[in-house]
Amino acid sequence: MTLTGRAALLALAGGLVMLAFPNVTAMLAVNAVVLAAVVIDVIAAASPRGLELSRSGDVKIHLGQPGMVTLTIVNNGHRTLRGMVRDAWRPSAGATPARNAVKIPAGRRVAVRTTLTPTRRGDAAAGLVTVRSLGPFGLAGRQRSLSAPWTVRVLPAFLSRKHLPEKLARLRELDGQHKSLIRGQGSEFDSLRAYVLGDDVRSIDWRSSARHADVLVRTWRPERDRKIVIVLDTGRTSAGRVGDVPRLDVSMDAALLLAALAVHAGDRVDLIAVDRRIRSRVVGAGRNEVLAAFTSTMALLEPDLSESDIGLMTATVLAAARQRCLVVLLTDLNPTAIEQGLLPHVQLLSSKHKVLLAAVSDPKVAELAAGRGDSAAVYHAAAAARAQAGRAQVSALLRRYGLEIVDAPPGRLAPALADAYLSLKAAGRL
Repeated sequence: MTLTGRAALLALAGGLVMLAFPNVTAMLAVNAVVLAAVVIDVIAAASPRGLELSRSGDVKIHLGQPGMVTLTIVNNGHRTLRGMVRDAWRPSAGATPARNAVKIPAGRRVAVRTTLTPTRRGDAAAGLVTVRSLGPFGLAGRQRSLSAPWTVRVLPAFLSRKHLPEKLARLRELDGQHKSLIRGQGSEFDSLRAYVLGDDVRSIDWRSSARHADVLVRTWRPERDRKIVIVLDTGRTSAGRVGDVPRLDVSMDAALLLAALAVHAGDRVDLIAVDRRIRSRVVGAGRNEVLAAFTSTMALLEPDLSESDIGLMTATVLAAARQRCLVVLLTDLNPTAIEQGLLPHVQLLSSKHKVLLAAVSDPKVAELAAGRGDSAAVYHAAAAARAQAGRAQVSALLRRYGLEIVDAPPGRLAPALADAYLSLKAAGRL
């Protein structure tokens, strides 16, 4: 049984009557009226036991984007059910509205729609559905919590998708409209065309020219079907926040843009997430399935507050990629973590693969380094300059081992990484 605010108001009105007529008869009369009204409501209210619940709607929603889940309630009882329905979700699911007024005639069904705007990645499971059936007076009724299982997977936001058209336009220039005259490593022959003033003489195909009236030059295009292994470091440093966003989320966004671009370029993309153990792996997904597989896997990733096992990371990459490929390592350029973790293994990794390291820089550090307002600002500037120097030093050290470095703030990491990939592809260095 459940009571509503109307029952409280009726009891308050009865109390006022008893104040006006302070005797036993008035008290008994008021209590009898209130009790009779409540009992009538409880008896007349339709039983929630006869309800049948089911759900439909979105099973995947991108972080911060709205989705819809529909709860269908079938009244298998013999009375019309009037009351309230509360569809419970965890707070981070952003479910609205929280409650819905319903009227379900016997043998009929109604649909209750809930809009979800999630603020956290992962699987969001629906809670119990609480149905409150009220009587004709609206004073009391029956209440029951029923199960209607449903799970929505909240995917990464992929905010960098807005940069994809621009990067695809550049890719088309590399792959079609503007063929290279100079063959780079990893390039393949495309076609012959007539020599024009300004072409590099090294591109002239003398044998073909001898068989034709014109001087012909060879053109090359970036080789397709190359393999890219994206490695997400989910260790301690990925838990740090730059602004309001965890480093891991920024790395995921950059990985998604790179994967989308590489798929359009005809390359194969794998994903490995690792810290002290392998958290997830997407290997061999079809080109039409890569983004869906990546986002579904990334949705469940959370930073582990321990140091990453770089030895395990290196062994996993070497096992997954037997032939030379591009390894994109999304980690942090923390000097201590790099010197103690990556450096002992970087020579082995870079000797077998082309390695591109991408890291999220903190724009607040650059802002502090420029501060000179007072003595505190000077100390902050000195500390920030020291951090920048350490980051630059470890970057230079990694470049000496042949690594490409992309170090950019959160809003620029994804397009900067895509540009680095396109530059390597244009130069035939994949």
